[in-house]
Amino acid sequence: MAAPLSRVPAEADPSFAELIAARPHLSAHALDGLTVEEVPLARIAAEIGTPTWVYSAGALRRRARALASALDGAGLRASIHYAVKANSSRAVLRVLADEGLGADVVSEGELRAARAAGIPASAIVFSGVGKTERELRLALEEDIAQINLESAEEAVMLSALAAAMGRTARVALRVNPDVDARTHAKITTGRSENKFGVAIAEAPALYARLAALPGLEPVGVATHIGSQITAGMAAYRAAYARLAELVRALRAAGLPVRHVDCGGGLGIPYRDEPAPLPEALAGAIKSTLGLLGLPVMLEPGRWIAGPPGLLLASVILQKQGADRRFLVLDAAMNDLVRPAMYEAWHGILPVGARDLVAPLAPAEVVGPVCETGDTFARGRALPSLSPGALVAFLDAGAYGAVMSSTYNMRPLAAEVMVDGARFAVTRERQSYAALLGAERLPPWLGEAAP
Repeated sequence: MAAPLSRVPAEADPSFAELIAARPHLSAHALDGLTVEEVPLARIAAEIGTPTWVYSAGALRRRARALASALDGAGLRASIHYAVKANSSRAVLRVLADEGLGADVVSEGELRAARAAGIPASAIVFSGVGKTERELRLALEEDIAQINLESAEEAVMLSALAAAMGRTARVALRVNPDVDARTHAKITTGRSENKFGVAIAEAPALYARLAALPGLEPVGVATHIGSQITAGMAAYRAAYARLAELVRALRAAGLPVRHVDCGGGLGIPYRDEPAPLPEALAGAIKSTLGLLGLPVMLEPGRWIAGPPGLLLASVILQKQGADRRFLVLDAAMNDLVRPAMYEAWHGILPVGARDLVAPLAPAEVVGPVCETGDTFARGRALPSLSPGALVAFLDAGAYGAVMSSTYNMRPLAAEVMVDGARFAVTRERQSYAALLGAERLPPWLGEAAP
């Protein structure tokens, strides 16, 4: 039996009921409280402890299928390469691999994680502005699908490596279309002042040069204009229209173009803000690139992995300040840094059945780290919560665990995957032995006294 849910009295914030209703993998029950699929979060906390990241396998599958369906419905020949940087959990990658998704990686570690999760090399794209020689060698050895080149200098480096190894690298040229995606300044990537890609005006000459360099096989062009794009499709259409013009110019010059890499960046509604659906993105691609008759590639990260994940935390204490109430949690900015780094808003739900229907009052939600910036929310309407009460940070599946640190010598949190009525630990909580054991004293300092 579902429990009735109290409404947040702040006019700008969605209610607990609205937050849950918008996330099909969540539900509230009169006895078990907040539940992911069929598993009560209180059960996970009792068995695994907190803080703990929790991912819904069912939600990952639904979102991967929804994106694939939207692309197919638009009549596009499209391949989806999940952006591993959003969430590199091997369990998450395996679920998506089983759904037929490839991977977009930006480091050797991500490439190895994708391969370890069962994603074939033939479905992996290597992006990023600063690939090292070691990383490029590995990409060549693995014979991955595509390397996205971001500069003439990188092209020369890869050409020399490929020729020395007797390999041919399939490459796409990432262009910077100088389009403002109207997202946070720290996650925009398609403007002329950003470090990514080459100016689109320089692309035809550089693409021709790629075709002449030994060890390189240019196969297409790529772009990526930013992350968490929610301001409609105008920026996408502008960027893709410029890509279409570039492809026509390359073809006119007799240069081969096999496909177009459209990047990612589709945003999600963390609060209750409007966010475009995959069908809108598919429509933008169709209207701008469809007449080229080329397959397209997409590199979504947040849209797939964000909503299926949450961070489960416990209340350490409730502190009454001079003019405000503080809820101090055992999770901190070292676990979920997005609020401190990006001023990001995450829904925060009490987990207990009674707490979901208790009276609400404003609270400052903070962690125990010795930084004022260790603040998750200000003036958030929440019930009075006793020590040990549980809360869940919503939409934390992307840029959550992957951006964690051990600041203040706090071990990395555990990770759990839920699939229906079952759950399993997919990453053990870091032990203090492991945290301390990673360091070494120089021999001249001797061993520490016991």
